[in-house]
Amino acid sequence: MLAQQRQAAILERVRQTGGVRVTELAGEFGVSDMTIRRDLEALHERGLLAKVHGGATAADSSSTDEPGFRAKSVRQLPEKAAIADRAARLVRPGAAVALSAGTTTAELARRLVDVPGLTVVTNSLPVAEILHASGRPDQTVVLTGGVRTPSDALVGPLAVGAVRALHLDLLFLGVHGITERAGFTTPNLMEAETDRALVAAADRLVVLADHTKWGTVGISSIVELAAAHVLVSDDRLPEPARRVLGEQVGELIMVEVTGAGRATGTPTSEGTAP
Repeated sequence: MLAQQRQAAILERVRQTGGVRVTELAGEFGVSDMTIRRDLEALHERGLLAKVHGGATAADSSSTDEPGFRAKSVRQLPEKAAIADRAARLVRPGAAVALSAGTTTAELARRLVDVPGLTVVTNSLPVAEILHASGRPDQTVVLTGGVRTPSDALVGPLAVGAVRALHLDLLFLGVHGITERAGFTTPNLMEAETDRALVAAADRLVVLADHTKWGTVGISSIVELAAAHVLVSDDRLPEPARRVLGEQVGELIMVEVTGAGRATGTPTSEGTAP
């Protein structure tokens, strides 16, 4: 197959699924990882897709764009792993916690499968599946109803109604974007409403967001920056963001990202972890 034909096939796959992985494409086309990376670079330079760690996703274009879960799952993998490692240290056995939809919260779910007596409420299909498949028998997983979004979240009146009846110790919230003016945002109006219900049901809010979320704005604000008791991000967060977030969130925790994505960071502002 010629490079032009292979690139056309890759672009069509991205358009259909929202994201691709280098290793999967190399196996499918019978070429090396380096060949696929060159293909992705060529398509990226033409503005036809966005290169990410380990693959590529569709190019973003507006505040209402909502990449699918698969597309987002190949982005910033070391950062998400480090953030999830650190966030898991905030969970105590027997707690009632909520995990919103998102790929970083899904990473956190993988680190909670061995926590005794945990009750997890989520509107995320991947989070529920992770805990159902690998969690302890003394854990309880509550999956809200609702309408499924491209990011595999359940939203709408059913989800909101289910959450409003609950009282939770802690919410881990994944977000699409963060700015000083708009706060924490999402590209899905119904998901924003569901996220706000989760925030209202929890005693403490912990936002999980890698550095790429700073400066990105979704169409709908979830909550203002000051609503977050804790924000866990990575050490590539730019200085202007550190200054703003350090002043407005209760506690800013930045983790150092190593090759394996392990968390070694410490809080950078005053606060007490839950």
